[in-house]
Amino acid sequence: MGSDLSPTDEQGSIQMVDLFAGPGGLDVAATWLGLRASGVEWDRNARTTRAAAGLITAPEGDVRDNKPSDFPEASILVGGPPCQTFTVAGSGAGRRALTTVLDLVRRLGDNEDITETVDQLDDERTGLVLQPLHWALEAQKNGAAYKTIVLEQVPAVLPVWQGVGEVLKKKGYGVATGLLKTEQFGVPQTRRRAILIARLGEEEVFLPSPTHRHYNKGMVRSSGDSRLKEWATMGEALDPWRSPFTVVSNYGTGGDPKARGRRSHAEPAFTVTGKVSRNLLDDIVPVFKDRFTLEEAGRLQTFPAFYPWSGMDKAQQIGNAIPPRLAAHVLAAALGIDINLTQLDLAVKSAWDESRLINIVDGSD
Repeated sequence: MGSDLSPTDEQGSIQMVDLFAGPGGLDVAATWLGLRASGVEWDRNARTTRAAAGLITAPEGDVRDNKPSDFPEASILVGGPPCQTFTVAGSGAGRRALTTVLDLVRRLGDNEDITETVDQLDDERTGLVLQPLHWALEAQKNGAAYKTIVLEQVPAVLPVWQGVGEVLKKKGYGVATGLLKTEQFGVPQTRRRAILIARLGEEEVFLPSPTHRHYNKGMVRSSGDSRLKEWATMGEALDPWRSPFTVVSNYGTGGDPKARGRRSHAEPAFTVTGKVSRNLLDDIVPVFKDRFTLEEAGRLQTFPAFYPWSGMDKAQQIGNAIPPRLAAHVLAAALGIDINLTQLDLAVKSAWDESRLINIVDGSD
């Protein structure tokens, strides 16, 4: 369990391929849903964590050195490619990269050879966002189209997913795209993700419906839609490790570095990033540390307790990952599966060795 496994090992066929898999956010969710997944991940540190967690990882880490035929039984394609080069933040360089990506998506959908253009990009990561679409089109060309596709990334990538969605619609997929807020799915953290769900041969596809209420600063937790659960808090996620506390954000409100936001233990966390260790904690009981531990940061991301973070850059691994709880809802919606929320709560709260044995599919037990 401490080393990478081949995608064709003897324990069974791979049902899901996770491109740019990271430390395993989508793969943990797949485990809870009873799916056998293999991740493709080049980062040595993330691969080390995956190995420690017993997650299957393809021998070749670069998605460009793998292909759909390497996973002949897989009917589900998921992924969250790098986003740094086409975010709309900052100067015009980001917007120009986004325009380039959208044009490449269109050309790829029209079966054009885009190799020369991709090779000329200033940053090769820009071209990596095309890989999931490339895989989907290649699989379909080979007569083994993926039945389900799920893509996720930061909100700035939504226009890319919309462009990819238009291509997939022409190829016979039903597609849904949009932004999801993590606290509306029981994650004790405010974070937004751009999501694409596609299902082959379906006319109507939907993103998952919220299970929890939306968070706004200053609002009463019991306010909002009474049919939904109250949003989860940091205190609930970290108990019994922490006493009541206040988090001082690493980021300045409204761009002012001196106007740092504050949230209490009775609220969701700020977005957990690779710089989560910079968030200051004001504890009522002074014996506690003034920073989140890596274990706590992982818990705020809804990774199971004692997830075996390994290698270097652990905080960056944690911050880059999609929260497994959100991933479970997205995967379930993509597959038309109902989730047992009680079982999902148990899976998130349990230690990883126990959590991986819990099936969250409604009616599975």
